[in-house]
Amino acid sequence: MDSYLIQVNGHGDHAPMLDVHLKNTGNIISPGKVKGRKPRWAVRASEMSKKTFNPVRAIVDNMKVEPNPKKAMISLSLGDPTVFGNLPTNDEVTRAVKEVLDSGQYNGYAPSVGYQSCREAVAAYYNCPEAPLKAQDVILTSGCSQAIELALAVLANPGQNILVPRPGFSLYKTLALSMGIEVKLYNLLPEKAWEIDLEHLESLVDEKTACLIVNNPSNPCGSVFSKSHLQEILAVASRQCVPILADEIYGDMVFADCKYEPIATLSTNVPILSCGGLAKRWLVPGWRMGWILIHDRRDIFGNEIRDGLLRLSQRILGPCTIVQGALERILHRTPPEFYHNTLSILKSNADLCYAALSAIPGLHPVRPAGAMYMMVEIEMEHFPEFENDVEFTERLISEQSVFCLPATCFEYPNFFRVVITVPEEMILEACSRIQEFCEMHYQGAEGAQDLECDK
Repeated sequence: MDSYLIQVNGHGDHAPMLDVHLKNTGNIISPGKVKGRKPRWAVRASEMSKKTFNPVRAIVDNMKVEPNPKKAMISLSLGDPTVFGNLPTNDEVTRAVKEVLDSGQYNGYAPSVGYQSCREAVAAYYNCPEAPLKAQDVILTSGCSQAIELALAVLANPGQNILVPRPGFSLYKTLALSMGIEVKLYNLLPEKAWEIDLEHLESLVDEKTACLIVNNPSNPCGSVFSKSHLQEILAVASRQCVPILADEIYGDMVFADCKYEPIATLSTNVPILSCGGLAKRWLVPGWRMGWILIHDRRDIFGNEIRDGLLRLSQRILGPCTIVQGALERILHRTPPEFYHNTLSILKSNADLCYAALSAIPGLHPVRPAGAMYMMVEIEMEHFPEFENDVEFTERLISEQSVFCLPATCFEYPNFFRVVITVPEEMILEACSRIQEFCEMHYQGAEGAQDLECDK
Protein backbone atom coordinates (compact mmCIF):
# COMPACT_ATOMS: atom_id res chain seq x y z
CA MET A 1 0.00 0.00 0.00
CA ASP A 2 1.26 3.50 -0.86
CA SER A 3 2.12 5.79 2.02
CA TYR A 4 2.54 9.57 2.08
CA LEU A 5 4.34 11.64 4.66
CA ILE A 6 3.80 15.38 4.95
CA GLN A 7 6.18 17.10 7.33
CA VAL A 8 5.69 20.72 8.39
CA ASN A 9 8.93 22.53 9.27
CA GLY A 10 8.97 26.07 10.57
CA HIS A 11 9.92 28.19 13.55
CA GLY A 12 10.40 31.75 14.66
CA ASP A 13 9.32 34.44 12.15
CA HIS A 14 9.57 32.15 9.16
CA ALA A 15 6.50 30.68 7.48
CA PRO A 16 6.17 26.90 7.80
CA MET A 17 7.62 24.85 4.97
CA LEU A 18 6.00 21.71 3.61
CA ASP A 19 8.27 18.75 2.93
CA VAL A 20 6.30 16.27 0.88
CA HIS A 21 7.73 12.77 0.39
CA LEU A 22 5.87 10.42 -1.91
CA LYS A 23 6.72 6.87 -0.88
CA ASN A 24 5.90 3.75 -2.80
CA THR A 25 7.10 0.56 -1.13
CA GLY A 26 9.97 2.55 0.30
CA ASN A 27 11.10 4.14 -2.95
CA ILE A 28 10.82 7.90 -3.53
CA ILE A 29 9.29 8.69 -6.91
CA SER A 30 11.57 11.06 -8.76
CA PRO A 31 9.89 13.89 -10.72
CA GLY A 32 10.38 13.66 -14.46
CA LYS A 33 10.84 9.89 -14.48
CA VAL A 34 7.26 8.72 -14.75
CA LYS A 35 7.31 5.38 -16.50
CA GLY A 36 5.79 5.25 -19.97
CA ARG A 37 5.59 9.02 -20.54
CA LYS A 38 7.91 10.90 -22.80
CA PRO A 39 7.70 14.64 -22.03
CA ARG A 40 6.88 16.83 -25.01
CA TRP A 41 5.26 20.20 -25.63
CA ALA A 42 1.61 19.92 -26.63
CA VAL A 43 -0.13 23.18 -25.80
CA ARG A 44 -3.45 23.61 -27.58
CA ALA A 45 -6.30 26.09 -27.33
CA SER A 46 -9.29 24.78 -25.39
CA GLU A 47 -12.45 23.57 -27.10
CA MET A 48 -14.35 26.39 -25.42
CA SER A 49 -12.06 28.99 -26.97
CA LYS A 50 -12.44 27.37 -30.38
CA LYS A 51 -16.23 27.52 -30.09
CA THR A 52 -16.19 31.21 -29.11
CA PHE A 53 -17.18 33.32 -32.08
CA ASN A 54 -18.27 36.94 -32.24
CA PRO A 55 -20.09 37.55 -35.54
CA VAL A 56 -19.66 41.33 -35.30
CA ARG A 57 -15.90 41.07 -34.97
CA ALA A 58 -15.71 38.35 -37.62
CA ILE A 59 -17.55 40.53 -40.15
CA VAL A 60 -16.07 43.91 -39.24
CA ASP A 61 -12.49 42.64 -39.01
CA ASN A 62 -12.81 41.19 -42.51
CA MET A 63 -14.02 44.49 -43.97
CA LYS A 64 -10.70 45.38 -45.55
CA VAL A 65 -11.61 48.89 -46.60
CA GLU A 66 -10.12 52.32 -46.14
CA PRO A 67 -12.29 55.41 -45.63
CA ASN A 68 -12.27 58.23 -48.15
CA PRO A 69 -9.21 60.33 -47.18
CA LYS A 70 -11.02 63.49 -48.34
CA LYS A 71 -13.82 63.08 -45.80
CA ALA A 72 -13.58 62.85 -42.03
CA MET A 73 -14.72 59.49 -40.69
CA ILE A 74 -18.18 59.37 -39.08
CA SER A 75 -18.76 56.18 -37.13
CA LEU A 76 -22.39 55.25 -36.50
CA SER A 77 -21.43 51.70 -35.55
CA LEU A 78 -20.42 51.55 -31.89
CA GLY A 79 -23.06 51.31 -29.17
CA ASP A 80 -21.01 53.38 -26.73
CA PRO A 81 -22.73 56.67 -25.80
CA THR A 82 -19.50 58.17 -24.42
CA VAL A 83 -17.47 58.22 -27.65
CA PHE A 84 -18.11 61.79 -28.79
CA GLY A 85 -18.44 63.46 -25.39
CA ASN A 86 -21.89 64.88 -26.11
CA LEU A 87 -23.60 62.59 -23.59
CA PRO A 88 -21.67 62.85 -20.30
CA THR A 89 -22.96 61.18 -17.17
CA ASN A 90 -24.46 63.31 -14.42
CA ASP A 91 -22.23 65.16 -11.93
CA GLU A 92 -24.01 63.40 -9.06
CA VAL A 93 -22.85 60.06 -10.49
CA THR A 94 -19.19 61.04 -10.70
CA ARG A 95 -19.28 62.73 -7.28
CA ALA A 96 -20.62 59.53 -5.74
CA VAL A 97 -17.67 57.53 -7.08
CA LYS A 98 -15.14 60.18 -6.05
CA GLU A 99 -16.43 60.20 -2.48
CA VAL A 100 -16.30 56.42 -2.24
CA LEU A 101 -12.76 56.41 -3.62
CA ASP A 102 -11.66 59.07 -1.15
CA SER A 103 -13.22 57.17 1.74
CA GLY A 104 -10.88 54.22 1.28
CA GLN A 105 -13.62 51.89 2.53
CA TYR A 106 -14.15 49.91 -0.67
CA ASN A 107 -10.65 48.81 -1.66
CA GLY A 108 -10.90 45.17 -0.62
CA TYR A 109 -12.68 42.08 -1.84
CA ALA A 110 -16.46 42.07 -1.75
CA PRO A 111 -18.69 39.00 -1.62
CA SER A 112 -18.87 37.48 -5.09
CA VAL A 113 -22.56 38.42 -5.44
CA GLY A 114 -21.89 41.99 -4.23
CA TYR A 115 -22.06 43.85 -0.94
CA GLN A 116 -25.32 43.26 0.92
CA SER A 117 -25.99 47.01 1.21
CA CYS A 118 -25.49 47.47 -2.53
CA ARG A 119 -27.84 44.57 -3.35
CA GLU A 120 -30.38 46.19 -1.03
CA ALA A 121 -30.00 49.48 -2.95
CA VAL A 122 -30.70 47.80 -6.30
CA ALA A 123 -33.63 45.83 -4.87
CA ALA A 124 -35.14 49.00 -3.40
CA TYR A 125 -34.76 50.83 -6.72
CA TYR A 126 -36.55 48.18 -8.80
CA ASN A 127 -38.98 46.89 -6.17
CA CYS A 128 -42.66 47.39 -6.95
CA PRO A 129 -45.90 45.70 -5.87
CA GLU A 130 -46.22 43.91 -9.23
CA ALA A 131 -42.68 42.48 -8.98
CA PRO A 132 -41.36 42.63 -5.40
CA LEU A 133 -37.63 42.35 -4.82
CA LYS A 134 -35.37 41.84 -1.82
CA ALA A 135 -31.59 41.91 -1.54
CA GLN A 136 -31.34 38.13 -1.90
CA ASP A 137 -33.03 38.49 -5.32
CA VAL A 138 -30.11 40.58 -6.64
CA ILE A 139 -26.77 39.34 -7.98
CA LEU A 140 -24.28 42.09 -8.83
CA THR A 141 -22.10 41.41 -11.87
CA SER A 142 -19.30 42.86 -13.94
CA GLY A 143 -21.55 44.63 -16.41
CA CYS A 144 -24.74 43.40 -18.03
CA SER A 145 -22.70 41.13 -20.29
CA GLN A 146 -21.59 39.05 -17.31
CA ALA A 147 -25.15 39.05 -16.00
CA ILE A 148 -26.27 37.48 -19.29
CA GLU A 149 -23.39 35.00 -19.18
CA LEU A 150 -24.24 33.87 -15.63
CA ALA A 151 -27.94 33.63 -16.43
CA LEU A 152 -27.27 31.48 -19.48
CA ALA A 153 -24.76 29.33 -17.61
CA VAL A 154 -27.19 28.60 -14.77
CA LEU A 155 -30.18 27.85 -17.00
CA ALA A 156 -28.69 25.80 -19.86
CA ASN A 157 -26.48 22.74 -20.22
CA PRO A 158 -24.39 21.76 -23.25
CA GLY A 159 -26.68 20.12 -25.77
CA GLN A 160 -29.71 22.18 -24.77
CA ASN A 161 -30.97 25.13 -26.82
CA ILE A 162 -32.01 28.72 -26.18
CA LEU A 163 -34.39 30.94 -28.16
CA VAL A 164 -32.76 34.15 -29.40
CA PRO A 165 -34.24 37.11 -31.33
CA ARG A 166 -33.38 37.74 -34.97
CA PRO A 167 -32.21 40.45 -35.40
CA GLY A 168 -30.58 40.38 -31.99
CA PHE A 169 -27.54 41.27 -29.91
CA SER A 170 -24.67 39.07 -31.09
CA LEU A 171 -23.37 38.30 -27.58
CA TYR A 172 -26.17 35.80 -26.93
CA LYS A 173 -24.91 33.53 -29.69
CA THR A 174 -21.25 34.11 -28.80
CA LEU A 175 -21.78 33.03 -25.20
CA ALA A 176 -24.08 30.13 -26.00
CA LEU A 177 -21.87 28.51 -28.62
CA SER A 178 -18.82 28.75 -26.35
CA MET A 179 -20.81 26.78 -23.73
CA GLY A 180 -21.96 24.14 -26.20
CA ILE A 181 -25.54 25.46 -26.18
CA GLU A 182 -27.52 25.47 -29.43
CA VAL A 183 -29.07 28.75 -30.60
CA LYS A 184 -32.51 28.83 -32.22
CA LEU A 185 -33.38 32.16 -33.82
CA TYR A 186 -36.94 33.45 -33.67
CA ASN A 187 -38.02 36.21 -36.03
CA LEU A 188 -38.85 39.83 -35.26
CA LEU A 189 -41.19 41.57 -37.70
CA PRO A 190 -40.05 44.96 -39.07
CA GLU A 191 -43.50 45.68 -40.48
CA LYS A 192 -44.87 45.42 -36.92
CA ALA A 193 -42.23 47.66 -35.31
CA TRP A 194 -40.09 44.58 -34.60
CA GLU A 195 -42.65 42.65 -32.57
CA ILE A 196 -41.94 38.92 -32.12
CA ASP A 197 -43.40 36.46 -34.60
CA LEU A 198 -45.12 34.52 -31.81
CA GLU A 199 -46.15 31.59 -33.97
CA HIS A 200 -42.57 31.13 -35.17
CA LEU A 201 -41.26 31.51 -31.63
CA GLU A 202 -43.51 28.81 -30.23
CA SER A 203 -42.73 26.42 -33.10
CA LEU A 204 -39.07 26.38 -32.04
CA VAL A 205 -39.68 25.11 -28.50
CA ASP A 206 -38.78 21.47 -27.83
CA GLU A 207 -37.85 19.29 -24.86
CA LYS A 208 -34.29 20.67 -24.92
CA THR A 209 -35.26 24.36 -24.78
CA ALA A 210 -33.66 25.88 -21.66
CA CYS A 211 -34.79 29.51 -21.87
CA LEU A 212 -36.22 32.29 -23.99
CA ILE A 213 -34.24 35.53 -24.36
CA VAL A 214 -36.38 38.67 -24.58
CA ASN A 215 -34.51 41.91 -25.30
CA ASN A 216 -36.68 44.95 -24.61
CA PRO A 217 -35.97 47.77 -25.45
CA SER A 218 -34.02 46.25 -28.31
CA ASN A 219 -30.49 46.34 -29.59
CA PRO A 220 -30.23 46.58 -32.62
CA CYS A 221 -33.82 47.61 -33.39
CA GLY A 222 -34.58 50.44 -30.96
CA SER A 223 -38.02 48.88 -30.55
CA VAL A 224 -40.11 48.84 -27.37
CA PHE A 225 -42.73 46.15 -26.81
CA SER A 226 -46.23 47.14 -25.74
CA LYS A 227 -47.80 45.74 -22.58
CA SER A 228 -50.15 43.57 -24.63
CA HIS A 229 -47.32 42.12 -26.72
CA LEU A 230 -45.28 41.31 -23.61
CA GLN A 231 -48.33 39.51 -22.21
CA GLU A 232 -48.51 37.46 -25.41
CA ILE A 233 -44.85 36.53 -25.03
CA LEU A 234 -45.44 35.52 -21.42
CA ALA A 235 -48.38 33.38 -22.49
CA VAL A 236 -46.07 31.40 -24.80
CA ALA A 237 -43.48 30.99 -22.03
CA SER A 238 -46.14 29.91 -19.56
CA ARG A 239 -47.76 27.47 -21.97
CA GLN A 240 -44.42 25.86 -22.83
CA CYS A 241 -42.94 26.08 -19.29
CA VAL A 242 -39.86 27.95 -20.54
CA PRO A 243 -38.15 30.49 -18.23
CA ILE A 244 -37.26 33.94 -19.57
CA LEU A 245 -33.89 35.66 -19.62
CA ALA A 246 -34.87 39.33 -19.96
CA ASP A 247 -32.13 41.60 -21.31
CA GLU A 248 -33.38 44.95 -20.01
CA ILE A 249 -30.15 46.96 -20.11
CA TYR A 250 -32.05 49.70 -22.00
CA GLY A 251 -34.94 49.62 -19.54
CA ASP A 252 -36.62 53.03 -19.13
CA MET A 253 -34.67 54.40 -22.13
CA VAL A 254 -37.86 54.98 -24.13
CA PHE A 255 -39.13 58.07 -25.86
CA ALA A 256 -41.92 60.22 -24.42
CA ASP A 257 -44.68 58.78 -26.58
CA CYS A 258 -43.94 55.24 -25.35
CA LYS A 259 -44.05 53.34 -22.05
CA TYR A 260 -41.55 50.77 -20.85
CA GLU A 261 -42.95 47.76 -19.00
CA PRO A 262 -40.50 45.48 -17.15
CA ILE A 263 -41.64 42.04 -18.20
CA ALA A 264 -41.58 40.67 -14.64
CA THR A 265 -44.30 43.12 -13.60
CA LEU A 266 -46.76 41.40 -15.97
CA SER A 267 -46.51 37.79 -14.79
CA THR A 268 -46.78 35.91 -11.52
CA ASN A 269 -46.05 32.43 -12.82
CA VAL A 270 -43.19 32.65 -15.37
CA PRO A 271 -39.77 32.64 -13.67
CA ILE A 272 -37.58 35.44 -15.02
CA LEU A 273 -33.93 36.44 -14.71
CA SER A 274 -33.79 40.14 -15.62
CA CYS A 275 -30.36 41.50 -16.59
CA GLY A 276 -29.54 45.18 -16.37
CA GLY A 277 -26.84 47.62 -15.33
CA LEU A 278 -25.52 51.17 -15.25
CA ALA A 279 -23.95 51.15 -18.73
CA LYS A 280 -26.59 52.76 -20.92
CA ARG A 281 -29.08 54.70 -18.82
CA TRP A 282 -26.35 56.25 -16.69
CA LEU A 283 -23.94 56.52 -19.65
CA VAL A 284 -21.00 54.72 -17.99
CA PRO A 285 -20.44 51.45 -19.92
CA GLY A 286 -16.79 51.26 -18.89
CA TRP A 287 -17.64 51.09 -15.19
CA ARG A 288 -18.78 47.47 -15.63
CA MET A 289 -21.63 47.38 -13.16
CA GLY A 290 -24.53 45.06 -13.88
CA TRP A 291 -27.05 42.90 -12.06
CA ILE A 292 -29.41 39.98 -12.26
CA LEU A 293 -32.86 40.40 -10.71
CA ILE A 294 -34.45 37.05 -9.78
CA HIS A 295 -38.23 37.01 -10.18
CA ASP A 296 -39.64 33.67 -9.02
CA ARG A 297 -42.93 34.13 -7.17
CA ARG A 298 -44.03 30.53 -7.76
CA ASP A 299 -40.69 29.18 -6.48
CA ILE A 300 -40.03 27.42 -9.78
CA PHE A 301 -36.33 28.31 -9.74
CA GLY A 302 -36.21 27.43 -6.05
CA ASN A 303 -32.88 27.30 -4.24
CA GLU A 304 -31.20 25.43 -7.06
CA ILE A 305 -30.98 28.38 -9.47
CA ARG A 306 -30.08 30.81 -6.69
CA ASP A 307 -27.33 28.50 -5.41
CA GLY A 308 -26.14 27.99 -8.96
CA LEU A 309 -25.83 31.72 -9.54
CA LEU A 310 -23.92 32.05 -6.28
CA ARG A 311 -21.46 29.34 -7.29
CA LEU A 312 -21.02 30.75 -10.79
CA SER A 313 -20.42 34.24 -9.40
CA GLN A 314 -17.50 32.84 -7.42
CA ARG A 315 -15.56 32.16 -10.61
CA ILE A 316 -14.60 35.85 -10.50
CA LEU A 317 -14.99 37.96 -7.42
CA GLY A 318 -17.78 40.25 -8.53
CA PRO A 319 -17.85 43.76 -10.01
CA CYS A 320 -15.76 46.80 -9.11
CA THR A 321 -16.09 47.55 -5.39
CA ILE A 322 -15.66 51.32 -5.87
CA VAL A 323 -18.71 51.48 -8.14
CA GLN A 324 -20.59 49.17 -5.79
CA GLY A 325 -19.97 51.60 -2.96
CA ALA A 326 -21.43 54.42 -5.04
CA LEU A 327 -24.47 52.46 -6.24
CA GLU A 328 -27.02 53.63 -3.69
CA ARG A 329 -26.26 57.28 -4.33
CA ILE A 330 -26.19 56.78 -8.12
CA LEU A 331 -29.55 55.03 -8.15
CA HIS A 332 -31.37 57.24 -5.70
CA ARG A 333 -29.83 60.68 -6.21
CA THR A 334 -29.40 61.02 -9.97
CA PRO A 335 -31.80 63.86 -10.83
CA PRO A 336 -34.76 63.03 -13.13
CA GLU A 337 -33.84 65.83 -15.52
CA PHE A 338 -30.63 63.95 -16.40
CA TYR A 339 -32.61 61.01 -17.78
CA HIS A 340 -35.06 63.38 -19.48
CA ASN A 341 -32.28 65.35 -21.21
CA THR A 342 -30.57 62.19 -22.47
CA LEU A 343 -33.80 60.87 -23.94
CA SER A 344 -34.61 64.25 -25.51
CA ILE A 345 -31.29 64.17 -27.38
CA LEU A 346 -31.79 60.59 -28.50
CA LYS A 347 -35.37 61.27 -29.63
CA SER A 348 -34.32 64.37 -31.57
CA ASN A 349 -31.51 62.46 -33.30
CA ALA A 350 -33.83 59.55 -34.07
CA ASP A 351 -36.42 61.89 -35.64
CA LEU A 352 -33.79 63.70 -37.71
CA CYS A 353 -32.23 60.47 -38.90
CA TYR A 354 -35.56 58.81 -39.66
CA ALA A 355 -36.81 61.79 -41.67
CA ALA A 356 -33.59 62.10 -43.66
CA LEU A 357 -33.22 58.41 -44.49
CA SER A 358 -36.93 57.99 -45.28
CA ALA A 359 -36.49 60.50 -48.12
CA ILE A 360 -33.73 58.46 -49.79
CA PRO A 361 -34.86 56.12 -52.59
CA GLY A 362 -33.93 52.52 -51.83
CA LEU A 363 -33.84 52.89 -48.03
CA HIS A 364 -36.60 52.13 -45.51
CA PRO A 365 -35.76 53.01 -41.89
CA VAL A 366 -37.91 51.51 -39.13
CA ARG A 367 -38.76 54.23 -36.61
CA PRO A 368 -37.30 53.45 -33.16
CA ALA A 369 -39.17 53.99 -29.90
CA GLY A 370 -36.20 53.86 -27.51
CA ALA A 371 -32.68 52.61 -26.80
CA MET A 372 -29.91 54.05 -29.02
CA TYR A 373 -30.38 52.46 -32.43
CA MET A 374 -32.31 52.41 -35.67
CA MET A 375 -32.47 49.69 -38.30
CA VAL A 376 -32.61 50.63 -41.98
CA GLU A 377 -33.71 48.30 -44.77
CA ILE A 378 -31.80 48.36 -48.07
CA GLU A 379 -33.79 47.54 -51.18
CA MET A 380 -30.95 45.47 -52.57
CA GLU A 381 -32.69 45.02 -55.94
CA HIS A 382 -32.13 48.74 -56.53
CA PHE A 383 -28.42 48.50 -55.70
CA PRO A 384 -27.52 45.57 -57.96
CA GLU A 385 -23.78 46.24 -57.97
CA PHE A 386 -23.67 45.21 -54.29
CA GLU A 387 -24.04 41.56 -53.34
CA ASN A 388 -25.35 42.20 -49.83
CA ASP A 389 -25.50 44.59 -46.88
CA VAL A 390 -21.85 43.94 -45.99
CA GLU A 391 -20.67 45.07 -49.41
CA PHE A 392 -23.07 48.04 -49.29
CA THR A 393 -21.66 49.26 -45.97
CA GLU A 394 -18.07 48.62 -47.08
CA ARG A 395 -18.52 50.89 -50.08
CA LEU A 396 -20.26 53.46 -47.89
CA ILE A 397 -17.05 53.62 -45.84
CA SER A 398 -14.68 53.78 -48.80
CA GLU A 399 -16.68 56.42 -50.67
CA GLN A 400 -18.28 58.51 -47.93
CA SER A 401 -16.35 57.64 -44.73
CA VAL A 402 -19.57 56.71 -42.95
CA PHE A 403 -19.48 53.48 -40.95
CA CYS A 404 -22.76 51.71 -40.18
CA LEU A 405 -22.91 48.10 -39.04
CA PRO A 406 -24.30 45.68 -41.64
CA ALA A 407 -27.23 43.84 -40.06
CA THR A 408 -25.71 40.53 -41.09
CA CYS A 409 -23.90 41.05 -37.77
CA PHE A 410 -27.31 40.57 -36.15
CA GLU A 411 -28.37 37.62 -38.35
CA TYR A 412 -30.57 39.93 -40.45
CA PRO A 413 -29.18 40.63 -43.93
CA ASN A 414 -30.11 43.55 -46.19
CA PHE A 415 -30.42 46.03 -43.33
CA PHE A 416 -27.88 48.21 -41.53
CA ARG A 417 -27.88 49.64 -38.00
CA VAL A 418 -27.39 53.30 -37.15
CA VAL A 419 -26.31 54.46 -33.67
CA ILE A 420 -28.15 57.67 -32.75
CA THR A 421 -25.97 58.85 -29.84
CA VAL A 422 -23.64 60.99 -31.97
CA PRO A 423 -23.89 64.81 -32.02
CA GLU A 424 -26.73 66.28 -34.10
CA GLU A 425 -24.46 67.90 -36.68
CA MET A 426 -22.74 64.57 -37.21
CA ILE A 427 -26.07 62.79 -37.71
CA LEU A 428 -27.08 65.36 -40.33
CA GLU A 429 -23.75 65.15 -42.14
CA ALA A 430 -23.82 61.34 -42.12
CA CYS A 431 -27.35 61.28 -43.54
CA SER A 432 -26.34 63.75 -46.25
CA ARG A 433 -23.45 61.51 -47.25
CA ILE A 434 -25.65 58.39 -47.20
CA GLN A 435 -28.06 60.20 -49.51
CA GLU A 436 -25.23 61.11 -51.89
CA PHE A 437 -24.02 57.52 -51.85
CA CYS A 438 -27.45 56.08 -52.58
CA GLU A 439 -28.15 58.56 -55.36
CA MET A 440 -24.87 57.54 -56.96
CA HIS A 441 -25.66 53.81 -56.91
CA TYR A 442 -29.45 53.59 -57.00
CA GLN A 443 -30.91 51.87 -60.05
CA GLY A 444 -34.60 51.99 -60.93
CA ALA A 445 -36.33 48.78 -61.95
CA GLU A 446 -35.21 49.05 -65.59
CA GLY A 447 -31.65 50.08 -64.80
CA ALA A 448 -31.24 47.29 -62.29
CA GLN A 449 -32.54 44.76 -64.82
CA ASP A 450 -30.14 46.01 -67.50
CA LEU A 451 -27.20 45.81 -65.11
CA GLU A 452 -28.19 42.27 -64.12
CA CYS A 453 -28.20 41.25 -67.80
CA ASP A 454 -24.74 42.69 -68.32
CA LYS A 455 -23.23 40.51 -65.57
